[in-house]
Amino acid sequence: MIFDAQPTLIGDLLQLRPLEADDYENLYAVASDPLIWEQHPASDRYQQEVFQKFFQDAMESGGALLAIDHKTNAVIGSSRYHGFNATTSEVEIGWTFLARSHWGGRYNGEMKRLMLQHAFQYVDSVIFLIGPENIRSQRAVERIGGVRDGSRTDASGMESWLYRIRAAEYRL
Repeated sequence: MIFDAQPTLIGDLLQLRPLEADDYENLYAVASDPLIWEQHPASDRYQQEVFQKFFQDAMESGGALLAIDHKTNAVIGSSRYHGFNATTSEVEIGWTFLARSHWGGRYNGEMKRLMLQHAFQYVDSVIFLIGPENIRSQRAVERIGGVRDGSRTDASGMESWLYRIRAAEYRL
């Protein structure tokens, strides 16, 4: 079965749909808040030239999703599937950010629940790679059942902590 990395997923609070080139301005309006990125390894992502590269990478990834608030129909952030591996039966969820107005767990929780439910139709395990200093994201992943399972270093030498959720252990 081929992994569908850009589904449309609908929950009670939000809708996730494939990211499109026309979404840039609305998504940058959210991402331009420096406080969103203060604990992130790319803490300068609020700067337009840095965000343009992030957005282009998201478009090229084939796995980026735009988050839209059902109540207001406003763009509130994005997330991404990455690195589907049929051999190890895993995929990564990452590059997630939300407008501060939507922090506090409900929206992030629903976003991750929708993405996990979709992913577990294809894989046995979902991983999250989080910077060691990004305590906010670590706690958010732990709240949805993520367990720290080592670390990974990328090609640029940046270390991330690896969190994992296994389908067999996942509770809705």
